Amino acid sequence: MTTAEIKAMATENIMNTYGERSLAFVRGEGAYLWDADGKKYLDFLGGLAVNGLGHCHPNVVAAVREQAGKLLHVSNLYYIEPQAELAKLLIDNCDLDKCFFCNSGAEANEAGIKLARKFTRDQGREAYEIITMDNSFHGRTMATITATAQPKYHKGFEPMVPGFTYVPYDDLPAVEAAISEKTCGILVETIQSEGGVNTPSTGYIQGLRDLCDEHSLVLILDEVQTAMGRLGPLFGYQSYGIIPDIITMAKSLGGGTPIGAMLAKEEVAASFVPGTHAATFGGNPLVTAAACATVKTILDEKLGENAVEVGDYLETKLLALKDRYPIKEVRGKGLLRGVVLSVDANALAAKCIENGLITICTNDYVLRFLPPLNITTAHVDEAISIVEKSLAETV
Repeated sequence: MTTAEIKAMATENIMNTYGERSLAFVRGEGAYLWDADGKKYLDFLGGLAVNGLGHCHPNVVAAVREQAGKLLHVSNLYYIEPQAELAKLLIDNCDLDKCFFCNSGAEANEAGIKLARKFTRDQGREAYEIITMDNSFHGRTMATITATAQPKYHKGFEPMVPGFTYVPYDDLPAVEAAISEKTCGILVETIQSEGGVNTPSTGYIQGLRDLCDEHSLVLILDEVQTAMGRLGPLFGYQSYGIIPDIITMAKSLGGGTPIGAMLAKEEVAASFVPGTHAATFGGNPLVTAAACATVKTILDEKLGENAVEVGDYLETKLLALKDRYPIKEVRGKGLLRGVVLSVDANALAAKCIENGLITICTNDYVLRFLPPLNITTAHVDEAISIVEKSLAETV
């Protein structure tokens, strides 16, 4: 089918939750995509950080093909070999002790919220409130959309779920002032990707850890976009010199397949016992086989190191455009980067796509990049050429 034919079929039959869409991709390989009309694009969005190894990485494809021929689903009433293998792989490479598998980042955050409340109750405290940050994004379920401190996502869904308190991001005094006898935890992104690639100042994440220790609170780090080597280390928290109580992740974990995970310290994880939480499809054989192949590839090919090296190169190239175009700053770490413009970035994002580079605008003034972890400097040069051309055509 052509793009027009796909669009017509989708428009007739699918709910309009994504607005106007102009492209229909039918094939991907590495850092490139092809649409239904045969046009080639360089993908610096990576399926919103999902395609951490690019498209159709041979290791992931082989794992999916092999597993699909053996076993797709049996439910978590039984042990699942690739699920056990994935859990060990994750635990062996971090400072936490137990895993829970689900299907998405929202579900991982939902599990983290439930576990923080349950653990606090098990400690004899009737506290349930969780502090989250302005401009955060934690998912689309009712609890996680409430945790998301952006009113635009709440509109029309009120009343929101009780038990969340909002404070400014990167403001330790505001967090401390918000802590009360009702507070059970703090939920924060290591970098606010959807909120504008907001990167915390030195000492912020450590300060949150200190506040949680002082007040016996659970520290939950939302690593849905920053885990799996995107900032350099396998887990984003490892960039900040602290150990959280709970980590949530999804996105790049499955190499393109839908999987989420929550990791927790032993003493916190012990509050989840049979009957407290579950996920029918969570950690099924197919997605955990794909995730095992993904994590092993990230580790074996040292893609976290590549994310730092090529991410710094991308930052340098973007900053070189600053004197000639309305660029205020470049934010982020590794291969999560945002270009802050002094003009609306939506038109620029559209022009980049028109010129063959897939990227996205967030918060109206930030052009965001989430390319595969295995891109090269040559890919960056190609992307920068398109960004510069697009800037010249739009500003």
